[in-house]
Amino acid sequence: MENISSSHILTVTALNDWDWTSRILFFSFALPGYLLTIILNATLIMIIAFEKALHEPMYIFLCNLCINDLCGITGFYPRALTYLLTERNVISHEECIVQGLVIVIYATGEFTSLSVMAVDRYIAICRPLHYHRIMSSFTVLSLVTFIWVFSCFVGLMAISLTLKYPICRHNINKLFCEHLSLLNLACKHDIFEGIVNGFIFIIMSFLFVFVLLSYLKIILACRKSKVSREKFFSTCIPHLISFLNTTCGLSDSLYTKFNIDTLSHVEHTFLSIIILTVPPFLNPLIYGIKLGPIRAKILYIFQRPKIK
Repeated sequence: MENISSSHILTVTALNDWDWTSRILFFSFALPGYLLTIILNATLIMIIAFEKALHEPMYIFLCNLCINDLCGITGFYPRALTYLLTERNVISHEECIVQGLVIVIYATGEFTSLSVMAVDRYIAICRPLHYHRIMSSFTVLSLVTFIWVFSCFVGLMAISLTLKYPICRHNINKLFCEHLSLLNLACKHDIFEGIVNGFIFIIMSFLFVFVLLSYLKIILACRKSKVSREKFFSTCIPHLISFLNTTCGLSDSLYTKFNIDTLSHVEHTFLSIIILTVPPFLNPLIYGIKLGPIRAKILYIFQRPKIK
């Protein structure tokens, strides 16, 4: 294995066409967005953690999703905000690798968490009498552990692949580092890279098809029962919106892998940051508004000072 030197300085070119006014304007939206995303996710985590009535599988998985979202935005926003305030958009190779690892773990964790949540909803609606027996505390703990172990495994495998090849280019065409961008810097490519990336693609495709099949069975089950339909609209719609939103965000990987140039530089930059900014912001909003117990708790928190 040819290990590369860690002394390389990489240049982020995503903001090359942006003037200072555009940078400040985007920063004025990005910083409040970052802080608000932290507040929304942290609030949902604390509500679920401190409210014993919410210590159920669905809410535990939701809490885990919010924790994963906080990890993702922490890996993206601080460095992106720094780029916006400085005209020297550079990052060391070591920092790029660390950021790439965090972002791959986040993206994999997001998709895996939503897949596990689809399993939970399938059992709750299609096999309600066996739900508490199947989704025991041990099962929930095992699934949460699987989400993080699997995400870390995929992240380490993907980033280790980028360390195999020496780099000949030093321009990152995104606002952040991830393993496909790092692979595009390599001097050469071989069949091993294709095997690893193919393995990751197959896993993600399997999870995607698995969720779609789960929801197909849920929809078929809802046709037979009014109670199931109510449960679907109250608990499944938020999850389905989050899943489709994350899937659309992952489409940027295809542009990076195949160097597709159908989009302008600015459009590609915005497309690439969708998965890192939109799901973490929308997830707590969607679930907080749609899920009755969480909505009730939020309303109680804000109305209590008025009652006093």
